[in-house]
Amino acid sequence: MTYYRPLVQHGEARPGGAVELAGGALWFTHVEALSRNAPSHIIPAGLVPDEVLRRLSGHRPTIAGLDLGQPHLMGILNVTPDSFSDGGEHDDLDRAVSAAGKMIADGASLVDVGGESTRPGAAFVSEEEEVARTQPVIEALRAVSNAAISIDTRKAGVAATAMDAGASLVNDVSGFTHDPALAPLVAQAGAPVCIMHAQGDPATMQDEPKYHDVLLDVYDFLAAQVDRLEAIGVPRDQIVVDPGIGFGKTQEHNLTLLRGIALFHALGCPILLGVSRKRFIGDIGKEPQASARAPGSIAVGLAALAQGVQFLRVHDVAATAQAVRLWHAAR
Repeated sequence: MTYYRPLVQHGEARPGGAVELAGGALWFTHVEALSRNAPSHIIPAGLVPDEVLRRLSGHRPTIAGLDLGQPHLMGILNVTPDSFSDGGEHDDLDRAVSAAGKMIADGASLVDVGGESTRPGAAFVSEEEEVARTQPVIEALRAVSNAAISIDTRKAGVAATAMDAGASLVNDVSGFTHDPALAPLVAQAGAPVCIMHAQGDPATMQDEPKYHDVLLDVYDFLAAQVDRLEAIGVPRDQIVVDPGIGFGKTQEHNLTLLRGIALFHALGCPILLGVSRKRFIGDIGKEPQASARAPGSIAVGLAALAQGVQFLRVHDVAATAQAVRLWHAAR
């Protein structure tokens, strides 16, 4: 099998044969053709198979009311006592709703509410406890705001309650492998989803993760899950994909995925990147304190936007929004 990674460029002046990337402002004239059993090589975009080229270039429709002609920030709202960088900050209803409102005012298009920590080594949380943490926050936020809300969960019962409370997107860090009832639920509800790749579960995922080829292995997993959800009724254009940086990956795995992230456009889906405050940013950036890793998180996020990524999942919304505005202006 051959995989096709567009070599993304920007600028109003385009050469003949340039192809729009995902129907947006970026474009490409060549792709890197990748294979598991041969060296990669560069070919003109015109030699890419028609179906792949259609997915690379096709316009990404609105998801959860958001126009994907521009990138969006997903604000992280962990209503947990033990998330890796903000555990306990939002486990009070009033504080959580206030924090969400500030994220929206600062530039978040979407607030991602999570009631189970997925940091490395995190313990399992019961469905009842997760519902108790997330449902009141979503209801209270929906009562005061029309902003898009996503529920960060692996469990069908939590997702169902969250959608009833006002959540409009289901973000599953297990890539719809944890709870067999979740995929049919979102298909029946007509809800957009985010499929993330993770190797192992949070309790074990950083125990010596291994891949044959991390970029292609993650691509194959996401492709299979997109096909599976599409087959049961979730439209491909309502599926967001996330390579799962830090979820069962070493630092080198993370960097390989970041360098090759444009490959995932070939799935025909919007791409979400979640790197905010993660350990590899602290290791490379020499910042041991997670809450002080905004500069490194923003640097990685802007590099991803240059590859056409549509969503950045972030803790530091105001700082990231400012950086994105200046990034746009400079380009």
